[in-house]
Amino acid sequence: MTTAHSPRCFALLPCAGSGSRAGAGQPKQYRLVAGAPMVRHTLAAFAAVARIAGALVVVAPGDEALAWAGAAVTVADCGGATRAESVFNGLNVLLAQGARADDWALVHDAARCLITPALIDALIDACLPDAVGGLLALPLADTLKQADAGGRIAATFPRAGKWLAQTPQMFRVGLLRDALAAHAASGFAGITDEASAIEAAGHRPLLVRGSARNFKVTYPEDLVMAEILLRSASA
Repeated sequence: MTTAHSPRCFALLPCAGSGSRAGAGQPKQYRLVAGAPMVRHTLAAFAAVARIAGALVVVAPGDEALAWAGAAVTVADCGGATRAESVFNGLNVLLAQGARADDWALVHDAARCLITPALIDALIDACLPDAVGGLLALPLADTLKQADAGGRIAATFPRAGKWLAQTPQMFRVGLLRDALAAHAASGFAGITDEASAIEAAGHRPLLVRGSARNFKVTYPEDLVMAEILLRSASA
């Protein structure tokens, strides 16, 4: 007797960036925050979610910084020149290792180290019954300005209906892989996140409210804030 396949959820962390804007001369995902590399906090959040069947971290070729990760985490040194290329390569690794096209990939920035199991679970709950999938995001709270070449305001946009994209972004492995493949020849030009690839394929991803806490560590001051928040959470 055959049993119906129940789609699984996999975490996929592109971790091949240089993190130059964060300073300190090393990839920001490996910077110590609250006593541990940033990516360790990120992986711990996914490890605490029972519905995550496995985690794949995509690193740059030759990167051995995640030797501590152990068997619970698969590390693939197939990182590309862009985030989109790293995610595309990672999806191919998942498929080669037995993931099915209808399984889910939760793609998450390694530098969003304040993600929580509750936020991950909320995204899974919202996306599992959805035909497309979706992403964590926040409604834009501030007035949005466009600058000209001289650094002066060129236009002001109404914030109503505008959201700030976060991660994880959760889509079917096969759907996302095919959506990205359509842009591989152009070097993934214009693909800034997984949702943009899905949109370009003609789909409309679901927006799931995230948290201001789930910010991406980008600048040195972000490291300070992440340190404070992580230490306060463990106090």
